[in-house]
This record gives sequence, C-alpha cells and structure tokens, in this order.
Amino acid sequence: MANILILGAGVMGTAFSFPLADAGQEVSLVGTHLDQEWIQGIRTDGIHPKLKAKLPEQVRPFTHDQLGDTLTENTDLIVLGVSSPGVDWAIRQLGEHLKQPAPILMLTKGLAVRENHIHILPAIVREGLAAYGIKDVPVGAVGGPCIAGELAARRDSSVVLAFSEQKFLDWLLPLVAVPYYHARPSTDLIGVEVCAALKNFYALAVGYASGLLEKQGKAENGAFMHNLAAGLFTQAIAEMGYMVEFLGGTSANVYGLPGVGDLYVTCQAGRNSRMGRLLGLGLSYQEAKTKYMADDTVEGADLALSIGPTLEALLEQGQLNPARLPLARVIIETICHNQLMQIPWTHFYPASA
Repeated sequence: MANILILGAGVMGTAFSFPLADAGQEVSLVGTHLDQEWIQGIRTDGIHPKLKAKLPEQVRPFTHDQLGDTLTENTDLIVLGVSSPGVDWAIRQLGEHLKQPAPILMLTKGLAVRENHIHILPAIVREGLAAYGIKDVPVGAVGGPCIAGELAARRDSSVVLAFSEQKFLDWLLPLVAVPYYHARPSTDLIGVEVCAALKNFYALAVGYASGLLEKQGKAENGAFMHNLAAGLFTQAIAEMGYMVEFLGGTSANVYGLPGVGDLYVTCQAGRNSRMGRLLGLGLSYQEAKTKYMADDTVEGADLALSIGPTLEALLEQGQLNPARLPLARVIIETICHNQLMQIPWTHFYPASA
C-alpha cells in the first residue's frame, strides 16, 4: 500500500483517486484555494458536487491550508491535478511544504514559455522545485483519452503513464492496476505531454465544424459536418506530429493514445469543442468568451494565448516551417488576434501533394 497525495480536487484530480483507491492505495485529496466548496461537499456526503460521484472510502478530503500536515515524509507519490494556470501556485505550495523529494505525476495539461522557448510542464515543475532547494525530483505525466466522469464511473479507460526513466514506470504501474484502468508505459515524456496539451488547442478547430453547420442552417435532424471535422482532425494530427518532433519527442505517441486517442475524445464534448462551435457560428473569440463562456476555463484558448506569440516568433525566424503549421497559425490568429476563423484548405495535407 502506498500513501498518495493528490493536489487539486477538480473533476480529474478527484476521478484519478478511484483507480488508486481501488488498487488499495491510501489517498489524500487536497483541494486548492478554489476547491473549498467541493471539499466541503465531499466531507458532507462523500460525493463530489461537480463530478456527481461518491468517492471510495480510502480517499480522505483536505482543504489547501492542511497541505503542510498532509504532505509528510511518508508520502510516496504526489499527483498534480491543478489547472495549467495553477501550476505556479502548486510549485509554491510544494516548495514550502515538501519535507523530502517524492515522485510527482501530473494530470495537468499544457505547455509553458520560458526565455522564448516552449517547455513541457513537468520540466517547469522540476525546475521550479529546484529553486526551493528540492532538486532532482522525478516528474511524470498521464496522457490519453480519459474523461473524468467516465473514470469515476469505473468505465474502461486507456491511458499512457510517462516518466523519462523506466524504473519509475515499473514502480507506478502496479499502483493503478485495476481492471478498468488500462495504463501503458512510455519514456517519451515530451511526446506524451506535447500531445496532451495540443489536443485542447486543435479541438478548437475541429469543434468549428459543428458551429459552421448550424450557421448554415443545416444542423436539423442530428446532421453534422463529418467531412469537415475529419479533414480538420487529420491536419491537426499532422501538425501535432511536427510539433512533437520539433520539441524533442517521438511520433509513436502522436498516433497512439496521447495523440489520436485523446484528440478524438476531446472533440466529442467539453469546453474546447464548445468554444470551437461558437467560432464556427461566426463569433470572434472575445465575443464568444465574454457572452457564453465567461466563467469557463478553455484550455486550448489559454494555451494559444500562452504560447502563441512564441510560435509566431519561431515561424517568423524560420525555426518552424509555416507550411507545416497552417491550422496552428489560424488558431493563433483567431484566439490571440481576435480574427474570425477561416480554414486555409489549400495549405493542408502537404504529404498528399
């Protein structure tokens, strides 16, 4: 039995407690300062108010001010389930309270820019903790198609667990070994993390298809623009592969669960697809966000705002090939410069030319 602390009591952080607890681990679920209502709900009846699922008995809820007491020398694994904007907060909390190094597994998806370079979040966490004198902490990640509500319902879910070193994967896999959680190992941490982040980014474009159909008045009787969506999906995967290679990962995960698999499930529903639909209806990003999604975190849009200027600079400098990223350029123009989305079909699929 391992002692595991999950920092972040959102739907995915909480859902991840299910396979851990079902595999026999002791789990401490520590909410952030934004999760007070959810932690109180769990304490009241054992049910997460948003996830609508009753937590296993082995999962104990704590508020963020209890982190110092909960994070002990006996903590075997730390799981980060905060949002991508909350990573810096999580680093500060761990830096102040971590008594000895413990492996970290990230559920958080995203990329970050430091000194005009794009980095995966595990690298940011590792470097951030080093600034507190906590050095050489192994930081891994989870990727693949896994919706929190389905995981909490114990439905079959397939994921990839990634650490740079195989020994941590060998240790981690038994901790989540339950019949419904199909975890596969990968040492391609960069590939897994780049796919996990960009799938939200590209889901904005794939979601555009449904909105465009509605705009044209052809969405009756459950109709959908499958051809358009499939074309955008294909281009997204091609560009994702290029970005993974550019940032130092390998293509295997692009065409596996972290890439194709995760992009597929993300395009079926969720906030990124909802934003894409609004863009397809002809709204600008700012209008769509202000009028319809003001209180929602749209991870793909946040990523565009975060790395968009750096991507544009790399394209302008010739470090990235513009011909390989036509859809990414459109998404950046749409989100960062508030332009209406226009699909550049003539620049797609260079491998087919």
